Amino acid sequence: MSEKVQSRGRVLAKLAATIVVAGALLAGLLFPWVGGTGLVARNSASLLDALPVELTDKTPAGNSRVLAADGSLITNFFTNNRTPVTPDQISDVMKQALVDIEDSRFYDHNGLDVQGTLRALVTNVAAGSVQEGGSTLTQQLVKQTLLQTAATPEEQRAATEQDVARKLREARLALALEETYSKDEILTRYLNIVYFGEGAYGIQAAAQKYFSVNAIDLTLPQAAMLAGLVQSPTNDDPITQPENAVNRRNQVLQRMNTLGHITDQELTDISAQPVAVVEGADPPNGCIDAALGGFFCDYLKTYLVSVLGITDETLDNGGLTIQTTLRPDLQQSGDQAVLNNTPMGDPFAGIFTAVQPGTGHVLAMSENRRYGCSDPECESVNLNVVASAGSGSTYKVFTAAAALSAGFGSTYTINAPQPYTSRVFKQNGGTRGAPYRVSNDNAGYAATYNLTTGLTASSNTFFVALEDALGSVEGPVTTAKAMGMHFDGPNQLADCGNECDDFGQYVIDNELGSFTLGPIATSPLDLANSYGTIAAQGTKCDPTPVTAITDRTGQPLKDDAGKVIDTGDHCTPNAIPAGVANTLANMMLRVVEDGTGRRAAIPGVDVAGKTGTIQGNNSATFVGITPQYAVSVMYFNPKAQQDVGGHGGGLPADIFQDAMAPILTAEPATPFPPADPAVAAGTRGTGYVPPSAPAPAETPAPTDGQPQPQPQPPANQPGNDDPFGEGFPFND
Repeated sequence: MSEKVQSRGRVLAKLAATIVVAGALLAGLLFPWVGGTGLVARNSASLLDALPVELTDKTPAGNSRVLAADGSLITNFFTNNRTPVTPDQISDVMKQALVDIEDSRFYDHNGLDVQGTLRALVTNVAAGSVQEGGSTLTQQLVKQTLLQTAATPEEQRAATEQDVARKLREARLALALEETYSKDEILTRYLNIVYFGEGAYGIQAAAQKYFSVNAIDLTLPQAAMLAGLVQSPTNDDPITQPENAVNRRNQVLQRMNTLGHITDQELTDISAQPVAVVEGADPPNGCIDAALGGFFCDYLKTYLVSVLGITDETLDNGGLTIQTTLRPDLQQSGDQAVLNNTPMGDPFAGIFTAVQPGTGHVLAMSENRRYGCSDPECESVNLNVVASAGSGSTYKVFTAAAALSAGFGSTYTINAPQPYTSRVFKQNGGTRGAPYRVSNDNAGYAATYNLTTGLTASSNTFFVALEDALGSVEGPVTTAKAMGMHFDGPNQLADCGNECDDFGQYVIDNELGSFTLGPIATSPLDLANSYGTIAAQGTKCDPTPVTAITDRTGQPLKDDAGKVIDTGDHCTPNAIPAGVANTLANMMLRVVEDGTGRRAAIPGVDVAGKTGTIQGNNSATFVGITPQYAVSVMYFNPKAQQDVGGHGGGLPADIFQDAMAPILTAEPATPFPPADPAVAAGTRGTGYVPPSAPAPAETPAPTDGQPQPQPQPPANQPGNDDPFGEGFPFND
C-alpha cells in the first residue's frame, strides 16, 4: 500500500471519529436547552457562569520588564517570551491571513462552526494531509488559554484530553466567550497567546523573532508565513525548515486568494519568492542576560521576592514593569574602574557598591566577574551583598561617631603609646584573663593623637584607648547598627558558634575590644549604606533597588490582600545626631586630603572617607562619601585567605577615584555642611591619659584576619589593621 493511500486512510479514520464526537458534542450542547416537556430558551448569563477566571482575565500577561533609573531596559523576567499588544498594534493583513487559514467563517459563527468543521474535514481528506483546522479560533483560544495557564499536570492534561468531555467543555466556553467579547478582542487574544515557534509566544514576539519588526508593520508575505506557523511551528520553521515554510506560506496565500482577499498577481509574485527571514535577537531573560548590572539585578530579584513578597510566578508571568534605582552611567563607570585595576575573573575580587544618601537607593554594583554563568570568570554569589571579609579600620568611624555622641570632641586627645594595653578589654573577651594588647603597623606612630588626627592616621592604639575611655564596646556597636550595619549574616553568626542571632550583640556581651579594628565579615552594601548615614546628616535609610512596580495595566502592583506593594523609601531621621554626622564628615575629609586615603581625592570635590586593611592583609577597603554618594570598595580573594599585596588606601582608593571622578566632575560640587561647633568642642574635656595596666602573661599568634573572640596580635607585630601603612608615617 502506498504512503499516500495510508495517509488518506488515517485522515478518513479521523473523520469517522470526529463524526462520532460531533454527534456527542451536539447532544451535549443541546441538552441544557431541553428541560421539562420540551425546548426552552437558555439565557446568556448561565453560559457566562461557566467562564473560569483564566478566560475572563487577560492572562498570560507577558514578560516583566526591569528598567534602570533612566528608563532603559536592564532585562526581562519571563517563562514564555510574550509581549501582548492591542488590536490596533497588529497589522490588518496579519489578522486576515490568520482568519483565512484557521477559521474563515470566524466573523459569521458564534464560537462553534459545524459547517466549517465539515468543510475542513473534506478538504483534509482530499489532500491527504491537514490543510485546514477543524476548531474555531475561539475554541483554540479556550484550549490554549487553559493549557498555558495550567498550574498542575492534571490541569494540563485536562486542557488537551482527546475526549468528548473536554471538547464539550471547550465548546461551551467558546460560546460563552463569544457572548462576552467582541470578535476583534477574541482574535487579538488568540494572536497574543498562540505559539509561533523559536520561543516566540504571541504575534509581537514572533514578528520580532522572524522579521525584526513590530506586529503592526507586518507585510503580506510575512503575515502569510506567520499564519501558517500556527499549525506546525516546528515543521514549518523558516529558520530551520525554509522549504517547508515556503510551502506552508503558499498554502496560506492560496487560501487568501480563494477567499478573494489577495489578487492573482499577489499570489503569483509572492509564491515564487523564498521566505525573507530577518532573524531578531532573543530578548534578555533573567539576571544572567542583564544588559548591565547583573549583580544589581540579582540583588533586585532577591529583594522583590524576600522583602516585597512577590512570587517568582508573578515575576515571570505577570507582565510587570519594575522601575529600579540603577544608574547606568555610574554602573558603567564602576565596571570600568574595577576592570582598570583588577582583571576580569582574577582570584582577587574588586567590589564596587554605590548608594544614594538620604534615600537608600542602590545606584550600582560592580565586580570583576560576570554574573551567574559557568566560566571561570563568573560568580553566582553576590559579593556586593554577602558579608565575606573584614573591612578593617573602616569600623573606627563607628567608634568615632559613638565618641562624638558621648561628648568627646573632635580634638579630644589620648596618649596611647604602642604597644597599648587595654584597661577594659581582655585578650579573649569577657572579664577575666590577660588584658587586650594592641600595636600599630610600625614603630613610627606617635603616642598622642586627638580624635581627628587619630582617625586620619588610623591609629590602632588610639581607638582601642578611645573604647577604654567610652568604658565599653556597646556604644560603637549600637552606633554601627543605628547607621545601617547588620551582623546577622551566615559568615558573621558562624563566628559565635551559631549560638546567637546577632553577632553585634555577641561582641557587646563578650566585650570584644577588637570591634573598632574591623575584623568582622562585612557586607559591602551595609558598609556603603552606613556611611551614607553620615553623608545624609544622620538620616539612615534602608537600602532599596526599586522605586515603583506596576502591573500589566500600568497600575501600582497590589498583593493578594489588595494592598499596594510598598516601594517607597524607608528612612530614619537622626539615627545619629545631625551635628555628629556633619562633624564626623568634616573630620573624614582629612583622611582623603592628607591621610591614608589620599589616592581617592578628586580635585574640586569634597570627598570624605576611611581606609581599612585586615590582619594578614587578606582584604583591603576604602569607603568614600560625598553629600550625593556613598561608595564602598572592597578587595579580597573570596575563596581563600590570601595577602592582597596592598592596603585600603591603594587599589580600593584607586577604584573609587577612577569610578567617581567622571561622575562627580560632571555635577555641581556640593560641600558637606559645616561641623557642629558644640559637637566639635565636646563636653568631656580636652584629653585622657590611660592609667597603666599590667602586661599580658603571654601573647597569641596573629589571627590571620578572621574574626576571633578577641583578635590580639603580639607586641611589635602588625595589628589587626593597617599592616601596609594605614597610619602615619604614611607609606602608601
